Amino acid sequence: MAKTENDREFLEYLVKALVDNPEDVKIERKVDEMGVLLSLKVNPEDMGQIIGKEGSTARAIRTLVRIVGIKNQARVNLKIEEPEGGSRTTTRGKKSSEDLEDLKI
Repeated sequence: MAKTENDREFLEYLVKALVDNPEDVKIERKVDEMGVLLSLKVNPEDMGQIIGKEGSTARAIRTLVRIVGIKNQARVNLKIEEPEGGSRTTTRGKKSSEDLEDLKI
């Protein structure tokens, strides 16, 4: 295990422990002059588990990944990729107005 991959391996371990479909977890690691960017893709059904209530789980994951980066003298950021075909909801889980138009009440 290369020392520079600790952040990626830690994120993979953490996320796979949280989701119902660990085989669908994909992590891409890019390094540039700004630091390390980890891009996370999960099964659309697992997005709620990764984001958490009001984003609390995502914030916690980002904090932990940054701590691992600091320990390895690197600036690490996490980008959670939105799955294709995913529907965005507004606050409190309500669908957007476009989705409500389809209901024709």
